[in-house]
Order: sequence, then structure tokens, then C-alpha cells
Amino acid sequence: MVATVSPPGLLSILDGVMGGGWGASRPGSDIAFGTTGQTLDVWTPSAKATGPRPVLIFWYGGGWVKGDRRAYAFAARAYAKAGFIVVMPDYRKVPAIRFPAMLQDGAQAVKWTRDHIAEYGGDPSRIAIAGHSAGAYTVAMLALDERWLRAEGVDPGIIKAVVGLSGPYNFYPFTSKRAVDALGNAADPKATQPITFARRDAPPMLLVTSTKDTEVKPHNAYDLTARLKQLGAPVTMIDYPALSHEDVAMALSKPFRGKAPVLADSVVFLDRAMPARR
Repeated sequence: MVATVSPPGLLSILDGVMGGGWGASRPGSDIAFGTTGQTLDVWTPSAKATGPRPVLIFWYGGGWVKGDRRAYAFAARAYAKAGFIVVMPDYRKVPAIRFPAMLQDGAQAVKWTRDHIAEYGGDPSRIAIAGHSAGAYTVAMLALDERWLRAEGVDPGIIKAVVGLSGPYNFYPFTSKRAVDALGNAADPKATQPITFARRDAPPMLLVTSTKDTEVKPHNAYDLTARLKQLGAPVTMIDYPALSHEDVAMALSKPFRGKAPVLADSVVFLDRAMPARR
């Protein structure tokens, strides 16, 4: 039987062929973290560093039911080549789990990063988190609802910047089967919504959406942006009107980087939020 390769996996292969991997390497592979048998990879720039580098933890999407870190190598390589130490963790999926297991896995990945990233040349005082789709949901919840990091003994202030790509942040009542399957068990459904936990002292956030996104409606980013601005929190929103839901992630790859400056814009944001130490 021939194993099938997911569309993101095929994109990672194409990205590698077209040079997306030049300038990045993966010194850490299949590293165990947390208490549930999850693993992660660490990607680093190939260029010699003059000091500890900023760190980015990236969670991929997949509607809480699919996806794996290897298939999203194109995203990890892109940010590593841009100068970040990139951590790409896996997390448990529906139907084996339901809310809040994906957030617990995410918090444990942050804890591992805090404790070990210096071994790979990363600066534990400059950690940002990013994700696409369901991964952006995890990112927003970890950044705004402090209980998940605190439960792992991690100071929520460790997160210095947040990039959410095409994420769901205000989507209750649930209208999709995937949301019901993943989050419908919550005793208080509003406690599953990132917008519920918007706060003035949130870390700087970049929320990316696209008008043609029919999977995660743009109002999610608009709503959370408006709430954060109302509270006085630092937030930036970018709408790439010509892109679909998948296009936003694809634009991180070498073959499709011309779709929109998603990578360049997010790197500028991250560099401003986490300036080099002097």
C-alpha cells in the first residue's frame, strides 16, 4: 500500500525542492515533551549567530482532527530562515480528545521551550507563539486565558508576541461539526472562546485574516481586534482580501510566497515586539 501525503506535506516537499529549506536546519527531531507522549521538532537558522536568537513556537491547523508537524515543515523553515529558533509541536486530536486537551498540550510545549530552548541557541526571554487556523485558536487561548500556562507552572508573561493566522476567536454558538466535536463538551461554551478572555495586558498580537476565507470567517479577527482595542491592548490586524483560508498558510512557503507578504509582515511584527538584547 502506498502511503498518501497530505496537501501540506506535498507543499513541504515542493517547498524543499524550490529552496525553502536553504538556510535552515532541524537539529532537534521527535523530541518528547509533556505528559501525553507528544513530540516536537526544533528548526534553526543555518547562519552563525552572534547571540541567543528569538524563539517562535508554531502550531499548525487541521480543524482539531488532523495535521502533523512534519507536514508543516515549510512554515518552520520559513521562520527559521528569517532568524528564529522555531519549535513545531504536535498535539492530540479529536476524537481521541476534546477541549481543553489541545490547550494543555500547547501549554506543555511552551514549558518545554522555556526549559530547553537555550540548548538550541534560543533566547527564553524572547518567546513568541504563532499558528494557523486551529493552531491560531491555541495561540490565542494560551495568550489570553492565563490558566493554561499557570497550570503548567509557566508565567504567562513569557509570551512576548502572538501571531494568529486565520484563527477562530469568536465562534459561539457553534455552527460546524468540527467545533461541536472539539469544544461542545465544555460546561461553559463561552470559556472556549478567546474573545471571552481579551484583556488590556495581553501581549502584542498580530491577527491575520482574509476576506475570501469561507472556513474561518473574517469576523473572528475583526471581533477580537475590536475588543482588544477597546480595552487598550496592543493589537494589529491585517486582511489580505484576495486570499482563501488555505492561501494564508501557503503564502509562508517558497512556491507561493508571492500570494501575499504574510511571512514578511509577521516577521516585521515579531522583530518589533522582540528586539535583540543589548
